[in-house]
Amino acid sequence: MKLYFDTITTPLGDMTAVAMESGAICLLDFRDCQDRSEALLKRRFASFDRAQRKNPQAIRDRMGDYFTGGNARTTFDGLLLDTDGTPFQNAVWKVLGEIPYGETISYSDLARRASSPRAVRAVGSANGQNPISIIIPCHRVIAKNGTLAGYAGGMDRKRKLLTLEGSL
Repeated sequence: MKLYFDTITTPLGDMTAVAMESGAICLLDFRDCQDRSEALLKRRFASFDRAQRKNPQAIRDRMGDYFTGGNARTTFDGLLLDTDGTPFQNAVWKVLGEIPYGETISYSDLARRASSPRAVRAVGSANGQNPISIIIPCHRVIAKNGTLAGYAGGMDRKRKLLTLEGSL
């Protein structure tokens, strides 16, 4: 299996985008979260070869649009993603993808929408295993009391992402 890596410069730090041979994005994460990224890739792909591919699916342009607010609500439409999670994780990630730009939900709301209302901790864990930051907007999930809680990319980034989207 060959995976194609690209580095994207964003206002919140460099990100690594990884695409499969099909072109589907299978990972998008902040470069300073490299240990997490490597663990996610190794869990999914027992072995893989690394190659460089610039701007798969125009991901650099799409991220640039997101960060400058240019049509940010639809900038990721049509983007081919391949997350390959468990059925439960996929259900959670599907709901994450349905959270509208500029809105947030609580972990308990996420659990309810994923048809697992009693599985709030499991939903939080699935949220934390999301391999495609920002595009699958795990940053839009907050604590039930409205405070910010948990984000693999760091709380400062979560706050900035929500501020950018007008949620804070």
